[in-house]
Amino acid sequence: MKIFIYTLIAIALGLIIFNITMLDFSNPAKGDSLIALIGIIASLCAICILIIFKMAKNIEKKTKR
Repeated sequence: MKIFIYTLIAIALGLIIFNITMLDFSNPAKGDSLIALIGIIASLCAICILIIFKMAKNIEKKTKR
């Protein structure tokens, strides 16, 4: 499970980097730039959820001991 979480985080980071290259910094609210911005925000949310899930699993392991 640990490797799976790290793999998903790496994929989300890759999507963030890809979407940053698609972003037009002069006008980020139009066309493909808006889609890239939404993709960046969604990837950041996915990373946050995965980190929270990993922390919950660590807490669960500690409480079972």
